[in-house]
Amino acid sequence: MAADPTQSLPRQLFVKVKVLGGAALQRYKNLNIYSKLFVWATLCLYIALGSTFVLVGPDRIGQNLYNFAQKISHYPYGWLLLTSVFFVISFPPCVGHTTLITLCGYAYGMKGFYIAAGGSLLGSAVTFAVLRLLFSRRLRKWSQSSEKWQALETVIAAKGLPLIMLIRASPFPPWVYSNALFASIHSVALWQFFLATFVVFPKIAIFVFVGSRLASLSDGEQRSHMDTTTKILNVSISVGGVLIAAIASWIIYRLMRKEILHLQGIPPEIDELAAEAIEEAEEGAPLLGHHNESRTRYDSS
Repeated sequence: MAADPTQSLPRQLFVKVKVLGGAALQRYKNLNIYSKLFVWATLCLYIALGSTFVLVGPDRIGQNLYNFAQKISHYPYGWLLLTSVFFVISFPPCVGHTTLITLCGYAYGMKGFYIAAGGSLLGSAVTFAVLRLLFSRRLRKWSQSSEKWQALETVIAAKGLPLIMLIRASPFPPWVYSNALFASIHSVALWQFFLATFVVFPKIAIFVFVGSRLASLSDGEQRSHMDTTTKILNVSISVGGVLIAAIASWIIYRLMRKEILHLQGIPPEIDELAAEAIEEAEEGAPLLGHHNESRTRYDSS
């Protein structure tokens, strides 16, 4: 249901929220029991984090996080510890990739970029190889039965590395599910996935930089030596960095959808199915669990 352009802005927003809410509820109903439990566990985690933020206070939380990051940076192999965590969170359904990148900035400043970039690159490559190796049989079965997945494989095979890089740079699907998504697509080779991961390095650099700025604001001693202008400048830079990353991610996502939906030589219905497969990657990737399979198949000829 599209919003009527003659309606007032509040009414249009209400209609839009109602449509999105209905779509989200329908997607939730289609999830299996394990996925629903994961959704509730994630919701409880965010509620707990929000409650902790309110009860403990941002100053104490920031100081404790700064102290923790400094302990890591002073460990002889602190960089190796953070790199190891990147390997863990690259496997679904783990979360926290952006948070860990920011922690690298907290602990090591801009030098943390090398840890975050290297950990992300190697962690995702290992995830790709392990999932592809362990679930090759399920992958073949899924590819033969899922209409959307066949469409996605057709589109990626036709466009190759440029489209893989565009999807990799997009915020949807998120990092961990993007790893599983590409491992699920038989036409994507490990070397293509490895090269495509380099396109996320600018985003990694931004969040490492934000982490380095937040570190100086979180430490009470450093903050006490800052004048008001310096504090405002650091906050503005941090917020601006996040906004730039968010805007760039949204633009890339729109470009990705446009690229998929307007591929020359590919029927429009195949393009649409491929775009839907990308959007449903969190719940439809064959390597993430048991899901309802499409009963229809498209004729690739």
